[in-house]
Amino acid sequence: MREMQPLRTPSWGGEVRATLLLAGPLALANLLQMLTYAVDVIFIARLGEGQLAASSLVMAIFGLIVWALSSLTAAVAPLIAAQLGENPNAVRPVRRAVRMALWLSVISGAGGMALALLTIPVMYATGQPPEVIAFAIPYLFAVVWSLIPMVIGNVLRTYVSTLGRPIFATAITAFGIGVNAVGNYALIFGNLGMPRLELIGGGIATIITTTVTMLVYVAVIRFDKKLHRYRIFGKWWRADWPKFWEIIRIGTPIALTVIAEAGIFGAAAFLMGRFGASELAGHTIALNIAAFAFQVPFGVGQAATIRVGFFYGARDRQGIKQAGWVAIAIGTGFMFLTASAMIFAPNVLLSIYLDPYAAKNAALVAFALQYLVWAAAFQIVDGLQAVSLGSLRGLQDTRVPMWIAVFSYWVPGFGLAVSLGFFTPLEGNGVWIGLATGLFFAAALLTWRWMRRETLGLTVRHSPAP
Repeated sequence: MREMQPLRTPSWGGEVRATLLLAGPLALANLLQMLTYAVDVIFIARLGEGQLAASSLVMAIFGLIVWALSSLTAAVAPLIAAQLGENPNAVRPVRRAVRMALWLSVISGAGGMALALLTIPVMYATGQPPEVIAFAIPYLFAVVWSLIPMVIGNVLRTYVSTLGRPIFATAITAFGIGVNAVGNYALIFGNLGMPRLELIGGGIATIITTTVTMLVYVAVIRFDKKLHRYRIFGKWWRADWPKFWEIIRIGTPIALTVIAEAGIFGAAAFLMGRFGASELAGHTIALNIAAFAFQVPFGVGQAATIRVGFFYGARDRQGIKQAGWVAIAIGTGFMFLTASAMIFAPNVLLSIYLDPYAAKNAALVAFALQYLVWAAAFQIVDGLQAVSLGSLRGLQDTRVPMWIAVFSYWVPGFGLAVSLGFFTPLEGNGVWIGLATGLFFAAALLTWRWMRRETLGLTVRHSPAP
């Protein structure tokens, strides 16, 4: 096996190329993953406002759990990157880190399934319409079984991307979209000889899609020479508890950061549900469009974690600087384009999900158009905070960014969402103003921390204990 060469600091132009080569497939994979969720929304929206609202409430909590556990286990990325930056030919440390991340996927996934069931009392406690709850409960009991294969698949995706094969993540995610679309088409509406299960069918289609995707990752890793070199499935029963706890140490603040951010968007769905089904349905589609756009800077942030992590492991401060700032420029620059699309072509975006000119959709579309204006307003800061956060994670700096996120989203963000939504005539628009404010505070504080990384000693890497 040919040895890998030590990492060298590229020029600024070289870093741009390296970041784009890594971020491009990752961002595309994220977009395709969102398209998988969008396929669910597209099919479910045709069942009616009630079932769309029900799926939105379920995914508000279930999706939050998925994001949190995926972020917890994906903490293996900066560990692998730093190890390979320090020693490009390291095999055993990489294998052990991935193995423990897979262990953590199963353990945390089982706990997440139990936690997801709390959606039921939350729906009752927040006064959701009874007919919406009636649709939501059986859907929840179906979709919850997809959690463990979903988190395992995310670890395998992180592994192949960090090892320089992000295109595999793109291809496998694209394949998953096809599986999901066929599953929804067959099981929701009773096509291809299958029974008509409506919303429950959408949950079963999700189980099938996540399981198939996980198995495809396993097959690709087995048959690709570079990926198979580390034999991450070999002796899977052997524990490496120091590595296990190191992943938890780095990953727990990341998961809590995701909970802080995704939690406020999930809470917003419950706030919107108090205003009515049309408001919640319009909010769901507008937020889905905003989340779709976010996947590009999110992918750039993932690339920043890996690129910064490589140079952090190599103790190369110039490389750290270049990798972080290049990623920030790429991520925020893209969001100017998405903001323009939301302002100047909103109906085109809405037509992906439903007919914006149909009379039956008039109320839903009216609310969605209002919320898209606010979504456009926070695109830039959303991209900035995502990439700054990814760059800091490459330095394994996760604890303080967690507190920044908790403060930003839940003090000025959620505080304004509740006060403007329920104590002024703004209602849903007030909720969206709160969301934008939280993102602004997070972007400002995280960027400030990245700029002061040297002063704060974040670029100093201490050798791990043997």
